Amino acid sequence: MKSMLRTGFSVALAIMFLMSVGYAVDSKYSADTIKKVDEFKILKRDKKDMPESLPGVKNIKAEELKSWIDQKKKIVILDNRPADEFEKEHIPGAVRLNSDDLLDDSKKAEQAGLKKDDIIAAYCNGAKCWRSPAVSVMLQNLGYKNINWLRDGLPEWVKKGYPTAEGK
Repeated sequence: MKSMLRTGFSVALAIMFLMSVGYAVDSKYSADTIKKVDEFKILKRDKKDMPESLPGVKNIKAEELKSWIDQKKKIVILDNRPADEFEKEHIPGAVRLNSDDLLDDSKKAEQAGLKKDDIIAAYCNGAKCWRSPAVSVMLQNLGYKNINWLRDGLPEWVKKGYPTAEGK
């Protein structure tokens, strides 16, 4: 009986801890994935750059993404920023998939229309933004294979003078 109470107490403490850090994590993510997401958030908090690269994810530059768009390559462009930023300005054709939403519910990837074999390009607000690297590792954990990361994000796109769109 005492061991059951201890186990119940331990589970309750674990749930309270997860709630206290601000999100209920979808159980489809591995502990390593959650750890990486948390590391990205800490880098953001400390105003540091995200890693130069992510294992299993291809880094791309704005020129390469623009070339794919111009060639009409079948690609899903994911804007991982909050809704207000997306509505103000985004890469034309981008679909919004917010990092927090995906962390809370892995089904958001399917709801956004993603298929496991899609060529995906994720971006956010540049090298200090945690959202697109987090989405990249979460998608990788869910079995998506063709993930590309525009590390320098929308700021690089705009700096190059490439077109942007407004609205939903």
